[in-house]
Amino acid sequence: MDNKKRTFIQAAAAALQNANVKGFFTGQIYTGAGKNVCVPGLNCYSCPGALGACPLGSLQNAVSAWKFRFPYYVLGLMMFFGAAFGRLICGFLCPFGFLQDLLFRVPSPKKLRTFRGDRQLRYIKYAMLLIMVLILPFTYKFTPFFCKYVCPSGTLSGIMLSAADSRLRSLLGGIFTWKATVLMAVVFTSIVIARPFCKYICPLGAFYALFNKVSAVRLHVDGNKCVNCGACAKVCDMAVNPVAAPNHPECIRCGKCVSGCPHGAICFTCLTVRNHAGTIDSKHKA
Repeated sequence: MDNKKRTFIQAAAAALQNANVKGFFTGQIYTGAGKNVCVPGLNCYSCPGALGACPLGSLQNAVSAWKFRFPYYVLGLMMFFGAAFGRLICGFLCPFGFLQDLLFRVPSPKKLRTFRGDRQLRYIKYAMLLIMVLILPFTYKFTPFFCKYVCPSGTLSGIMLSAADSRLRSLLGGIFTWKATVLMAVVFTSIVIARPFCKYICPLGAFYALFNKVSAVRLHVDGNKCVNCGACAKVCDMAVNPVAAPNHPECIRCGKCVSGCPHGAICFTCLTVRNHAGTIDSKHKA
């Protein structure tokens, strides 16, 4: 996948999910029928341009109200996204992931792919999913903990809303200051480390990671073409070796390894049908 094409898809996806342009000027949140539908990526419900609901926020609200109804719709939709695409959603359709990609292009004296403790830090996002998105909202009703205390996308939305509506600025308090600090940490870290929020914090990425090995869209390495030159691993921003694990949970399927392989050994595939021998046939996509 050519990087320019991917950037165009990311920009188009972000624009489509935030097409309520007048909201950026009026500070009014869109509350139409579109907000009943979850978008696949991390895109705050309160963003003045958002036309849909964030799956993480919707899941937390549903878990908080579990006594009244089980979150069949939200959880089912997220599972559908995960089973169909896995973390390809992170690589192509998530607006906050796109923002991190743009920040990583800012010139910096040093760019880090990995470092001591990097692997251990990646488990934090699973803890975020379990504790901040599921356990705490389940325990303390009507409190979306991740949205309220952590989510930098929500903080960015708050900044845009308060910029458009001066009355909201007087309501900003200590929690907003804390979240603004988290946002700034993510912004500055994104200049040095590719997608730090996706790697270490994002519960939505953790959820989709659970489906990477079984999703319909995946990566395939042709053993007849691969010469183990390591070119694909060198270009991977997520520090994954596609040859060893083409569908690793950390892979966001950005396609850099596909375009970076000098032998054309890596491609996107789509699982189609199980043959009589019990194996999976794959249809090559790109």
